[in-house]
Amino acid sequence: MAYPRVIVALAASDTEFRNLLVRRDGAAATITLNRPEKRNALSLELMQELIAAFERLGAERDVRAIVVEGAGPVFSAGHDLAEMVARDAAFYERLFDVCTVMMETIHRVPQPVIAKVHAMATAAGCQLVASCDLVVAAEEARFATPGVKIGLFCSTPMVPLSRAVGRKRALQMLLTGDPIDAQTAADWGLVNLVVPASELDAAVAGLVEKIARSSPLTVGIGKEAFYRQVDLDEHGAYELTRRVMSANAEAGDAQEGMSAFLEKRPPEWTGS
Repeated sequence: MAYPRVIVALAASDTEFRNLLVRRDGAAATITLNRPEKRNALSLELMQELIAAFERLGAERDVRAIVVEGAGPVFSAGHDLAEMVARDAAFYERLFDVCTVMMETIHRVPQPVIAKVHAMATAAGCQLVASCDLVVAAEEARFATPGVKIGLFCSTPMVPLSRAVGRKRALQMLLTGDPIDAQTAADWGLVNLVVPASELDAAVAGLVEKIARSSPLTVGIGKEAFYRQVDLDEHGAYELTRRVMSANAEAGDAQEGMSAFLEKRPPEWTGS
């Protein structure tokens, strides 16, 4: 199914963000981190807005993918250190609780979430990238977890980072704080695709188009099952996924897809 390239704002309630821009572009919705003067630092308010944006877009049936990008010269510099100095324990607990909910919400929404990284992503900004389902990066992009250099180890960023790149490589980034370039990030498994900056928009649009060809119901089922099985032992993973696949096979879109394949015609998805 072809999706028209129409850019529209969401409903008024969805555009009343202080730190984000949200727009629709064909089959995709794009969330732009919009604190360029603060290097898109993930303040408590911004993270709360991100949770709200993900939840709202996750409920939109015609949104087939969600793209996250950053305005200005940096994708995201991580947590807003200016709001973290001389605060009490309750604030820090709240800050990292909200951060955890934000990252987990990315996995809970049914649509694939794509990080579109044009430049540096550090600390919690790198965590945001690692938490996304797919990542497309410009050649100039860099990734780092430099908290160790300022006395605040990147403990929460290490959760998705270690799952993406493995123990030794994650520890190298975490213990040295040194950045890695986009191609190294791709070689290590943090990034799916590296392209010249001039091709970043087209590469993300191409990925969205491929996702949008499939049943949204099937994509959502598969994404949920992926995150549920990925840390299980092999037997537990099969126990889960055989039940998921059996239920999926009964769905209308699965029946339509199999029939369309056998009849050599394009499928018509209903999302049921």
